[in-house]
Amino acid sequence: MSYTNYGAPGVPAPPGTIYSAAATTSTTYNSGNAPPQSSSYGNGSSSYKNSSNYGSSYTSSSRYGNDRGVDRSYDDRNWDFSKLPKFEKNFYREHINVISRSQVEVDEYRKKHDMKVFGLDIPKPVETFEEANFPGFTSPTPIQSQGWPMALSGRDVVGIAETGSGKTLAYCLPAIVHINAQPFLQPGDGPIVLILAPTRELAVQIQQECTKFGKSSKIKNTCVYGGVPKGPQARELSHGVEICIATPGRLIDMLESRRTNLRRVTYLVLDEADRMLDMGFEPQIRKIVEQIRPDRQTLMWSATWPKEVKRLAEDYLHDFIQVNIGSLDLSASHNISQTVEICTEYEKRNKLVKHLERIMDQKDNKTLIFTGTKRTADEITKYLRQDGWPALAIHGDKAQTERDWVLSEFRSGKSPIMVATDVASRGIAVAAGNKYAYIKEEK
Repeated sequence: MSYTNYGAPGVPAPPGTIYSAAATTSTTYNSGNAPPQSSSYGNGSSSYKNSSNYGSSYTSSSRYGNDRGVDRSYDDRNWDFSKLPKFEKNFYREHINVISRSQVEVDEYRKKHDMKVFGLDIPKPVETFEEANFPGFTSPTPIQSQGWPMALSGRDVVGIAETGSGKTLAYCLPAIVHINAQPFLQPGDGPIVLILAPTRELAVQIQQECTKFGKSSKIKNTCVYGGVPKGPQARELSHGVEICIATPGRLIDMLESRRTNLRRVTYLVLDEADRMLDMGFEPQIRKIVEQIRPDRQTLMWSATWPKEVKRLAEDYLHDFIQVNIGSLDLSASHNISQTVEICTEYEKRNKLVKHLERIMDQKDNKTLIFTGTKRTADEITKYLRQDGWPALAIHGDKAQTERDWVLSEFRSGKSPIMVATDVASRGIAVAAGNKYAYIKEEK
């Protein structure tokens, strides 16, 4: 993959940079003069001799000049911007084809893809990867076509689109451009890009995309989530990674145990924000975000736009621009044919087997069965396996290694039937065969 690294040393940034506290050039920082810090989540004492200049001039009680405790309310006025290291975040230059596109053409494109935008000075959408300076790919999805120029411009962004619309790539590629324009990590530095996700499975999936597209730039990443030992994750963090993909709970564990810090984070992503709030992660999200410099770039991605997500965006995003693709509410995919059958509890399993006989008769088909409870998932899996069906179950009580193995078996087609709770209901990409069957057993 190749792209233009706007804002890097020797490559001038375009005019019209949109941020107040950040400078318009990248700066090289000296190392070796950072005193130990005693505050949590930011300027913690480093065991390295050559720790980064990030946090070097602050007192032991400060966090970028902010002396609030971890649980106190967030207040931008307490941040001393004169002490914040400067960074670059505007890398967008419009392609000549985009410049020549009239507003009428732009409006027609947005209308065609059911796209609505809100905010000031919103860039025009790009219609090809070349126009976004990401050559070598097929046509971008609607959320990518509008999301890339918005993210590359350095603005705070809210993107609302259904699961499976390509949101991960919409923030992953701009993140790589952002990283390449920043100073190299020094010993003791935390990540430059932080991506928060609601589930372990989604976090691992995001990591796979970051690994694929960051390989050419030698960008390192790690995935931090619960359900597995902390040791390997802590070692990867201590070695230094540019990208950290994390679930909120495990990240807080790592921060409180001083395994990493958020001093270098200048690009923050909240993926599946509505799902994280549904799962009760709002206190953890707020605790994490309040420890990151407020002039960062923040991107929030969600499938819906409830008032809770809107409130979170208003609290932590500054002068944000927004793109909505389709409905703001959860809606059924137009690519799925739905059939509802009313039956008694006694009839459910016989009907399930009949559906499986019809679906699995065709080659390469996969079947995903959703259940209301973990117990029901195990019971149905046992029932199907006793009847000779290659079924596996996935839910929150399974060990992470087993969950990863089940997903791998399902994706590869070795076990084409997966019984799941809502842990697999959103954000998990599985290559389809000819069709899917979605059969819901209620609580």
